[in-house]
Amino acid sequence: MATKEILSPETEPAQLEVSRWPRIALVTPVFNSGKYIEATIRSVIAQGYPNLDYFIVDGGSTDGTLDIIRKYEGQISGWISEPDNGMYDAINKGFARTSGEVMGWISATDQLHVGGLAAVGSIFQDLPEVEWITARPTAFTEEGMTFQVGEIPRWSRYRFLAGANRYIMQEATFWRRSLWEKAGGYVDASRRIANDFELWVRFFRHAQLYPVETLIGGYRVHGDSIGLQELEACHAVHDAVVEAELDRIAWGRSLRLFRKISKAVKPIPKVRGFWWRVVMKSLYYRRGPDWPPVIVRRPDKWVIER
Repeated sequence: MATKEILSPETEPAQLEVSRWPRIALVTPVFNSGKYIEATIRSVIAQGYPNLDYFIVDGGSTDGTLDIIRKYEGQISGWISEPDNGMYDAINKGFARTSGEVMGWISATDQLHVGGLAAVGSIFQDLPEVEWITARPTAFTEEGMTFQVGEIPRWSRYRFLAGANRYIMQEATFWRRSLWEKAGGYVDASRRIANDFELWVRFFRHAQLYPVETLIGGYRVHGDSIGLQELEACHAVHDAVVEAELDRIAWGRSLRLFRKISKAVKPIPKVRGFWWRVVMKSLYYRRGPDWPPVIVRRPDKWVIER
């Protein structure tokens, strides 16, 4: 284990500069990702973010990953290497060792965009009422090139539970530690896949998710991706989590019926098309009282556009 303070300002002006930015706690869980982990670490430290608490949690890698982490240990807050119960257990360990008031994680195969953390820090600095953000969804090739930038989806709790925009890009999502604590202060580690979805469901109990017109982080598409290899299993986890959540909320029975109808019409081509055009598109695109505003950048600050 190696631990150090990432920022030790020696002069008062430097200390004041650091204090202008909220401290960001960023965690990378890793296990035998020697092929990609260096690019991930470099994408973080190249941010030059002045108040970063970056911790790496390794699950006992044997493929050279530890040599790469040691190469950069002087530029991160710290790291550990020990057996764990999967990625989400590692994330919990990492967050327990950080102190940032803003939180997020970047997996060992993924990357941040240039200036991503500056965007995160300045948004939370400018907009104290915002507790949870996500940026445009983006994807990298296996070689690390950006090849896909998506539109900004909109989310509300009820639309999300009904089945709209189920994919919230974790690599581009950050939140305040106060929201993390209100939602229980943990990622569920009982499963090894899709439990970021379960965390989002708990976050939705307490806060609106704000989409942001910017790039923060993205997902690397590669052949070893568990999410891509086990997509149906991920969907099964989503469905189980939503079913449990529907027992907690008003309109739970109505949403359960809606989801059953949506599932029933999928195998019927003509009915499926009608259902999408008339019903599902409304969940995705029709404005309503729960339609979230978008955070956009003006020359000198971030603002909420309704």
